[in-house]
Amino acid sequence: MAFEEVKVRRYDGNMDRAGVELLERRCEVGPSQHVFLFTDTMGDPISRIRNTPLYIMLVAELNHELIGAIQGSIKMVTLKDLVKVGYILGLRVAPPHRRKGIGSTLVGRLEEWFIGNQVDYAYMATEKDNNPSVNLFVHKLDYVKFRTPAILVHPVKSRPLKMPSKIEVIKISEENAEYLYRRFMGSTDFFPADIDKVLRNKLSLGTWVACNRGDRGRFGQNGNLPTNWAMVSVWNSGGLFKLRIGKAPVSCLLYSKVSKAVDKFAFACFNMPVLLRDLFEPFGFYFLYGVHQEGPGSGRMVRALCKYVHNMARVGGSDCKMVVTEVGSYDERVRPHIPHWRVLSCQEDLWCIKPMKSGSVNELTRIPQTKPLFVDPREV
Repeated sequence: MAFEEVKVRRYDGNMDRAGVELLERRCEVGPSQHVFLFTDTMGDPISRIRNTPLYIMLVAELNHELIGAIQGSIKMVTLKDLVKVGYILGLRVAPPHRRKGIGSTLVGRLEEWFIGNQVDYAYMATEKDNNPSVNLFVHKLDYVKFRTPAILVHPVKSRPLKMPSKIEVIKISEENAEYLYRRFMGSTDFFPADIDKVLRNKLSLGTWVACNRGDRGRFGQNGNLPTNWAMVSVWNSGGLFKLRIGKAPVSCLLYSKVSKAVDKFAFACFNMPVLLRDLFEPFGFYFLYGVHQEGPGSGRMVRALCKYVHNMARVGGSDCKMVVTEVGSYDERVRPHIPHWRVLSCQEDLWCIKPMKSGSVNELTRIPQTKPLFVDPREV
């Protein structure tokens, strides 16, 4: 049979859908010492980028078989100034075809698309200990390590969490949420210029603020705010795709068995999470974005908001098993107040960046790690 070269082209939903879903199942996501996750896109392989302003998916084909894929999106964000950035995600290469330059080819073609759309910087995210990904992007493709945010994961428990009696949680309008975000987070790295579209997206369940009970009446009046307050928005990621654990450490498997036993005998006093019992079936999750706090006592407000969203997740759908957020890894102001399980969280995700125009990223890499980071829920 004659040799055929790898062909890279745009994804065609009519003829590529089944092939991409098969490729996704063949590629396990996650470093070997952690839980492996499979992504179920529910019949829509581009679901993770569909809500961004401009997006593309490329596939690599060999002998009429899809052996690789990559996705990219473009938007305007704050990064010292207002710039256009391209985000790289979903790079997949079938195991038998790895280490043959296919990943590099896919990234290169995506970068060409970025340049054609006047993108200033391309960036990507991976696990810090994902050596193949780091070697490809940093050592071969000249991306620079930029930020190391933390992905914090909290399981949804079978019982509601007790809310503090002295703190009130209030849902605010999209208009008020946009005003507060632009006022307090407009200069945050990667703050999206189209935050209004994010807030109005059907997957954004709303924005909530927390303050001391009694401060509600003057919240936002004449531009004034309480001394201590916090806010968060919630995105229903399970409305786009589901996750499922494919492999797990022995400790997780044992915990799953214990959890089943506890549930069987109704030992409610243990308040065991349903997570490890159910995560081997497809599940959804809520993503917290725009977590912000003001005032010396506002950490309590952040914790109250996290509890509130947890209780929302309990009743928001039977398949919502996690509440997830991502914050700057050294943002010690907000991070300590967000409940999470270390065994399920990633304490140091890795973001890498590369200029698409002439210039250098040296100045960007000197930005203090303590500066807050806005993680767009459309790119989770």
